[in-house]
Amino acid sequence: MSCDNTFRYLELMMSTLTNTIYGDPSLNPGHDGKVMMDLRMVGDDWPSKAHTMVGKKRLRNIMHCLINVFTSKVPGDFIETGVFRGGASIFANAVIQAYKEDRKVFVADSFEGFPNDREEDQGDACLEHNHFFAVSLEEVQSNFQKYHLLTPNVTFLKGWFSETLPNLKGPFSVIRLDGDMYSSTMDSLNNLYEKLSPAGFCIIDDYLSHERCKEAVDTFREERGIKDQIVQIDNQGVYWRKTN
Repeated sequence: MSCDNTFRYLELMMSTLTNTIYGDPSLNPGHDGKVMMDLRMVGDDWPSKAHTMVGKKRLRNIMHCLINVFTSKVPGDFIETGVFRGGASIFANAVIQAYKEDRKVFVADSFEGFPNDREEDQGDACLEHNHFFAVSLEEVQSNFQKYHLLTPNVTFLKGWFSETLPNLKGPFSVIRLDGDMYSSTMDSLNNLYEKLSPAGFCIIDDYLSHERCKEAVDTFREERGIKDQIVQIDNQGVYWRKTN
């Protein structure tokens, strides 16, 4: 695939995964089923049908990070913790396949919604919308198949992060954390960051939009003495590159 065709393919994938081609009604409280295309572009609404809600800016960030580790030959696989309908992980695999890279994609989720028995999460507003974010494993796998991206390099990790992530060996070149809550974010960082290769990327989906997620990240970075610069993606997500 030529560079131009690769670019066109990945742009089409982004438009399809976010459903900015046709649009679908927003399920955000107060949006009354309107099609909020301006919010869809930056991942600020809850789509009724689109396979991702992260928006094009955060999808482009995944592409940027992956292409960077490809060209820099940073070893390791891709993992996303908290996947909703699977769109961001589907897109990551599209990038990997388009560039003919031999890397795995780990898709980690409870596929049952957020944990509701952790003391540190009590009172978190995310719990009020658990029914919306609980997408079954079978639905996510079906979404991968629709794009012909349910390939042998994809592994699904069903269960709470505290149970599934410690079993992974790594290394990883890109870790994308989208657990929203304090416990989910901290479990992901505690179990994955040491397995992230130097010069790999750590992406935090909800750093600017979920106070408890930010608190978990800031606490982890302070405890580990991490000084790598945090870079803003949009009004919700950030990332940084791990130094030696």
